[in-house]
Amino acid sequence: MIENAMYDQASGLRRMTKLSSTKVITVTGGKGGVGKTNVTLSMAISMAREGKRVMVLDADLGLANVDVMLGLRAGRNLSHVLAGQCDLQDIIVEGPYGVKIIPAASGTQNMAELTAAQHMGLIRAFSSLEDDIDVLLVDTAAGISDMVLSFARAAQDVLVVVCDEPTSITDAYALIKILSREYDVQRFKIVANMVRSYREGRELFAKLTRVTERFLNANLELVACVPLDDRVRQSVKRQKIVVDAFPRSPAALALTSLASKAMTWPVPSSAGGHLEFFVEKLLVKQTPAPTPNEAPIGE
Repeated sequence: MIENAMYDQASGLRRMTKLSSTKVITVTGGKGGVGKTNVTLSMAISMAREGKRVMVLDADLGLANVDVMLGLRAGRNLSHVLAGQCDLQDIIVEGPYGVKIIPAASGTQNMAELTAAQHMGLIRAFSSLEDDIDVLLVDTAAGISDMVLSFARAAQDVLVVVCDEPTSITDAYALIKILSREYDVQRFKIVANMVRSYREGRELFAKLTRVTERFLNANLELVACVPLDDRVRQSVKRQKIVVDAFPRSPAALALTSLASKAMTWPVPSSAGGHLEFFVEKLLVKQTPAPTPNEAPIGE
């Protein structure tokens, strides 16, 4: 049995050497209602329209809504994977422009109370996917639960969505504080969402940086100011995403620009020394390929 496991692992690692590095971006915010899912799906669709192979993980495991926002019907979800009823590959559904969606469960309390080991197993499961993926976007739950922290730490970039409300700023700061102080995540990209002007977005960013610069060793970068736009609400009612339903609207243009910018963010060439999505691919990159006279492990 052990030999079979080693062979399966070696086969999987050899398959991964054929794949390009995957950019992993976790979209979070601390507070609910700040527009994380809309930002995530708008970026996904914009990237897919540019020819990128995009996957979205609905990581709000107890209150999933990615498939609902897209008007998709998912027969199985992550609860079935964690119950051992199927593999991660089996639950993928296809959304607009070929975006691949990994749906979570909705209204299932035990999914919102997974152990650290289960979070780890889920993150590691992504290395077994057969799909070639350029970008994985992770749409987290609200709050600062272990689940949110696990998915943020496992990404290459943490995108924090904030709106101009005291609770949003406070909760975003709390999230950044925990990740930077306890888990050594030092770089955060900030999206000022639902702002009335670019100036308001800059002022919102300034409010957040005033407290982080004073108390934390964290680097914040404002990457987008997304205007308050009624077309976003209209799109949600249609179960469509604003960049698809109203591509020339102010919010859609800002989110499309954010997606283009995100594609320029560098992908690490090696593993970072902690649990990461697709970490085996990074580890393979650091291992020299066998010479013609050497047989790979397991053969």
